[in-house]
Amino acid sequence: MDVVQLDHAKDLPLPAYETADAAGMDVRAALSESVTLAPGERKAIPTGLKLAIPSGYEVQVRPRSGLAIKKGITMINAPGTVDADFRGEVHVLMVNHSDEPFVVEHGERIAQLVVAPVVQATWNVVDALDETVRGEGGFGSTGVK
Repeated sequence: MDVVQLDHAKDLPLPAYETADAAGMDVRAALSESVTLAPGERKAIPTGLKLAIPSGYEVQVRPRSGLAIKKGITMINAPGTVDADFRGEVHVLMVNHSDEPFVVEHGERIAQLVVAPVVQATWNVVDALDETVRGEGGFGSTGVK
């Protein structure tokens, strides 16, 4: 996949799979100075990357589980979607759910990128839907155990 590494990210490694079977590539914060997320605060953190995603694919931006469990830091729109026709800089929309300020440093691994195929649907307006066992049950209607 073609990628442009912007000036503020030239010193950073490209997103990479950390293990042989990893689904996501870790992506890093590309910052001129550190950014502090106060408790409850959300900010768009730049990655310094522009992507040329092939038609028929998307890149999902997902939280890192370690940041979530250890620090209460996640993404406000998880997963985020980068469409194939977007050519701007990718940002990670981070939020601090903890009670402590969190400092994002230049080069810190802040999210994962997952390349995924896209299926586009077409709508077919009908008067009624096929019946299913579940029907209109939702929000726990199938039980919790």
